[in-house]
Amino acid sequence: MTAAAALIALDAIADGAFAEVEAVVEGDADSLVLYRDGAQVRAFLNICPHAGRRLDWAPGQFLKSREGHLVCAAHGASFALDSGDCIAGPCKGDRLRAVPVDVRDGQVYLA
Repeated sequence: MTAAAALIALDAIADGAFAEVEAVVEGDADSLVLYRDGAQVRAFLNICPHAGRRLDWAPGQFLKSREGHLVCAAHGASFALDSGDCIAGPCKGDRLRAVPVDVRDGQVYLA
């Protein structure tokens, strides 16, 4: 078994900001949105549950509301960054698909 490659260096993501990376999740190549909160990183598939479109308005460029939610660029759905729950917009009651990640030695890895 080979060691997993790091997705991104932690310091490449500003605190409170997003990054987009490509990763193989359950055998499929997927785009992930990463959100840094201090020393922690949360990851979700970069797919809005409303229409299956990417969340970013341009590759790796994400919208964050004044309230601190991730906003889908296509239809304006808002997602809580702690849970991925859709709290406003066309998919209210649905959620982003979380992808477990770990931060080790200043790098972010799939868990």
